[in-house]
Formats: sequence, structure tokens, C-alpha cells
Amino acid sequence: MSDTAAKKRIWGWFFFDWASQPYNTLLITFIFGPYIKSILGDGTQAQAVWGFGIAAAGIVIALLAPILGAVADHSGSRMRWIWLFSGLYVFGSASLWFASPENFNLVLIMTGFGIGLIGMEFATIFTNSMLPDLAPRAELGRVSGSGWAFGYVGGLIALVIMLLFFGEDPDTGTTMLGIPPIFGLDPDTREGTRFVGPLTAIWFAVFMVPFFAWVRDPRPTAGAGVSDIGAALKGLGRTLRRLPETPSQFSFLAASMFYRDGLNGTYALGAIFAAGVLDWSVVQTGTFGIIAVITGAVFAWIGGRADQRFGPMPVIVTCVLTLVLTVLASMFISRESVLGMPQGVGATLPDTAFLVIGALIGAAGGALQAASRTMMVHQGNPERMTEAFGLYALSGKATSFIAPLAIGIATTMTGSQQLGISPLIVLFGLGLFLLLWVKPDGDRAA
Repeated sequence: MSDTAAKKRIWGWFFFDWASQPYNTLLITFIFGPYIKSILGDGTQAQAVWGFGIAAAGIVIALLAPILGAVADHSGSRMRWIWLFSGLYVFGSASLWFASPENFNLVLIMTGFGIGLIGMEFATIFTNSMLPDLAPRAELGRVSGSGWAFGYVGGLIALVIMLLFFGEDPDTGTTMLGIPPIFGLDPDTREGTRFVGPLTAIWFAVFMVPFFAWVRDPRPTAGAGVSDIGAALKGLGRTLRRLPETPSQFSFLAASMFYRDGLNGTYALGAIFAAGVLDWSVVQTGTFGIIAVITGAVFAWIGGRADQRFGPMPVIVTCVLTLVLTVLASMFISRESVLGMPQGVGATLPDTAFLVIGALIGAAGGALQAASRTMMVHQGNPERMTEAFGLYALSGKATSFIAPLAIGIATTMTGSQQLGISPLIVLFGLGLFLLLWVKPDGDRAA
């Protein structure tokens, strides 16, 4: 492959992160999640519902991810699966337009949201498995970090567009620019905010064009018949049985399973937490989102360079510790007090403190995800790297329902949003503990 073709392939791969990031930025975290809170009215109820809804999609992902990954790996076809799940992404996100406050059907809306989330997560599984084919092993940290950073920039631009031109304040009916939503969208029925669904779908469809134009699967493409499925599942079973023979890889998969689940829970519920505890508006949560996405992009890029120089392990440990501290701090922030310091009516310190929390979450999350992808390269068998990334996808999705489910249960039982996020600390702690058995260069170093 020529240098020009190789660079275009890398840039095409970057564009998947750019195209798909708005589902996380706009829908899960900063716009649609808080909108659900505003419709339901009760922040505690909204956090519980949101947690249970994402958990339900996570269970579907956990059940199907290993099977689909094994079949795709066996048949050598990844692009056709990416096409399929891209369709689910577009359909699910576009359906959120129907979340009208006048005729709000929570089950229908969460079903559409779940379909789009499943599409995004499965498409990500197959695009992540392409990472080892993009560059020499020594450069993968930089490639992974740059891809995450590029994706965050896409999410930031989409968020700014949403806030400036569409997302209306429910009290004033105007956007952050002080104008009504464009295209004649009706602020009284929240059409500006509901346009976040179609905008996410359109964004993805447009910016996946470079991915499909420039990225080619290097492996031969074949259909997957019944015999292929059987052979793939047998191979997956053999791989799982052999995991104890590679203790470093096994420990990393387990560690990343917990800390990635904790990170996903933090992303999914960060803004809805602020909307409920601090009573933030869409514009305030949008500002929180802009700060978090900017720090995510910057530190994903910085983390990629640190990964290339020091290896991924120091980056991962630093980021997980940062996330533990931010969750702990969040539990002690409310309108009445900040870290034990009483706050009077109209105090701005709670808002400022949570903006700092958002910046730290963005910074740690961006670098952590990029470094984790390259750590998998260090842990996997070079001769079976696609299989290794299949296991990485399995570990990331097999328990992806635990954080939102645990938060939903804790929030329901305690009746407190602050106490409801406490399970995240346990997940991050388990991840850190299991990293003790991970060798930076994998089982090859033994």
C-alpha cells in the first residue's frame, strides 16, 4: 500500500470517530439525557430511568457482541457489518424527534434510543478491530490517541451547532445565541431540542462517507453461512477456555471491563446528574459539555503522545485515579454545599465546581480510551490480533449494563442522585486492583 493510500485509510478510520461521537456527546450525555429529565420533571426518576434504559441496551450488546464478532472474524468481513449497524444508528437517533412533551411515550423513545445505541456500539467493535492494521505497532498509541481527539472535535462542533442554532431554553424559547431555533422549529413543543436526534443521524450519514470511501478491509470478504457461524462459535469457545494461559491479557481484559464500564456510566449520567442536582438548563449542561469535550480532545491527543513515549500503563492508571477522585467529589456537590462548605442562595461555586468536574472527566476519559486500545495491542498475540480485539470488545460489552443498572438501583433505593453514583467508585477500584497483574508488554514479557 502506498504512503498516500495508507494515510487516507487512517484518516478514513478517524472519520468513524468523528461521525459517531455525537451519539455520546449529544444524545447520551449533554442534550437528550437532560431533556428527558426536563420532561419527567424529577431528576432522581430521570437518572433511574436513563440508567435502566442504557442497561437494557447493554444487555442486548453483551449477548450478541461475542457471537457477531466471532462470525465476522471467521468470515473475514467487517465492512458489511459496519454498514448494517450504521443503518441502526441512523434509524435509532432519527426516531428521537418523536419525543414530544405533549405526547411523550417513554417506552417508545427509549426503544429508539436503544436501537441507535446498539448500532453505534456494534459498529465501534468492528472499526476498533481495524486498529492493528493501520500502522506499525510502535505508532499505534499516536494513531489511537489522534483518532479519539479527532472524534472529540467532531462531537464538540456538533454540540456547538446544537446549542447555537437548535437547543432552546425552555423558559425563554431561545438558543445560546438568543434566537429562536432555526428552520422555523417550534420552541413551545421543544422541536429545537428534539432536532438533536435527526441532527445526530444526518451528521453520521454525511461523515461516514470518507470512512466507506477510504477504508478497505485487508482481509478477504466472504459470506457467513450456518457452517461459518458454528465454526466461529467453536473458535470463540476455544479462545475463552485458553484465557487463563495468558494471565496478563486475562487480567487486563477483566480490569478494562470494570473501568470502562465505570467510564461509560460516568459519561451517560454526568449531565443528567448536574441537571437534577444543580437544576441546570440545557444551555448550562451544553457549556459543561463543551468544556468536557475540549479537554477530552486535548488530552486524548496528549495521552497518545504520552502513550508512545511511556507506554499505555501509566496513562491508564493516572486516568482511572483521576476518575475516582472526580466521582467522589461529585457526591459532595449540591446547591447547599460544595465539599462540606455551605453555600447560600444564588452561590455560583457549585456550578463552577461541577464545570471543573466535567473538564476532568473529559480529560481522563479521552486519554483512557485511547491508551486502552493500544494496551490491547501490547497484550494480544501478534499472530491473532483480531481475535484479541474481539475479546477486548467482548470484555467491554459483556458487562456494559452493570454501571447504569447499579446506578439505577442505588438511585432508586437511596432516593439520592449523589449516593446513586457511588457504584462507579467500586467499578473503578476493581479496575485498578486488577491492573496489578497486568504486565506492560503482556505475557510475552514472562
